[in-house]
Amino acid sequence: MSSVITEVAVQVFKTEARTAVDSYGHRHPGPSIQTTQALLRITDSDGVSGYALGKPNYLRQDQVEQSFRSVLIGTDPLAREAIEKKFAIRQRTKAVELPEHTLSYIDQALWDLAGNKFDTPVWKLLGGSRSEVKAYASTMCGDDIDGGLATPEDYANFAIDLKARGYQGIKLHTWMPPLPGAPNVSRDIDACAAVRDAVGPGFSLMLDGYHWYSRTEALTLGRELDRLKFAWFEEPMDEFSLRSYKWLADQIDTPVIGPETTPGRHKSRSEWIVNEACDILRVGAMNGGGITPALKTVHMADGFGLECEIHGNGAPNLALVGGAPNIQWYERGLLHPHTDYDWVPPHLKSIVDAIDSNGIVQMPERPGLGEEFDHEFISANLVGEY
Repeated sequence: MSSVITEVAVQVFKTEARTAVDSYGHRHPGPSIQTTQALLRITDSDGVSGYALGKPNYLRQDQVEQSFRSVLIGTDPLAREAIEKKFAIRQRTKAVELPEHTLSYIDQALWDLAGNKFDTPVWKLLGGSRSEVKAYASTMCGDDIDGGLATPEDYANFAIDLKARGYQGIKLHTWMPPLPGAPNVSRDIDACAAVRDAVGPGFSLMLDGYHWYSRTEALTLGRELDRLKFAWFEEPMDEFSLRSYKWLADQIDTPVIGPETTPGRHKSRSEWIVNEACDILRVGAMNGGGITPALKTVHMADGFGLECEIHGNGAPNLALVGGAPNIQWYERGLLHPHTDYDWVPPHLKSIVDAIDSNGIVQMPERPGLGEEFDHEFISANLVGEY
């Protein structure tokens, strides 16, 4: 007899963070502060649990009580497709209560449970395409911090340091609002040019541009990236305007990658493929609705001969990278001269994506998604449990 889900619970707890988020949602270096995190736990009748770490506002008590338990309790925890369908139907009239980030956490926890049940890393359950991957360094957005990322020269100096650490590629996030004077096409070009000069020819560089540039601004920037031989150009315009991305991709040589934030899981991304709006497809476990639909996206891209790069870091995204053959990179970041990415927060016992001197991240050998939570710390710092 198959096991069934018997418990769905969330622990909200206090922990430490060493970065801060500005009013537009961009992350920057910051002093040590107390923050809150939420840990979703789904347990089956065999006593096996799966976990997903997330933001408390996406794992609220009303969501757990009104939607999570009514769908999940009594259901086979391995029936992820059936579960996703049930939540998708509910989401039709509850889009605000059940955003894709929330559904992603449920799917992540179900995959973690499956890996723990079979004593196998999730990346192997997803296909086991590779046991290691090259990582690119993904920078924080520009700032006005002394010795930070305030000038093109700052980006160049940081790029030299990142290359010396072993990274085989670097993606720039340049200056964004609310920083005064941002965005600015000329300033972005200067930063890209400074970094290219610093790392030399043949080194992989990418740009994640300001997400609301006009077509002509994006074209000006894209043609400079052609000259500088960048590996891809990411989200320079509103992604709801699919035709703008086709227009841009048709006119520049630099591969256009997307979409990053467009909702609709694999179904919306199929439209990007058939309309030739990108040269490289983009998805992540969080903004793709979960590991299950993100994997569909990756396989769909493979059917069209497209690479599909995974947006963001963390255990679920690393599992996706390990699962499929048409993914080239792992996004490691966000990085900044004044932050230590390898610092282990107190609710974890280790980081899942340690990197070696050649810029290589090994796939985790722990079962499930591979994260090692400090459950004693979490229990000792509870804010609420439901």
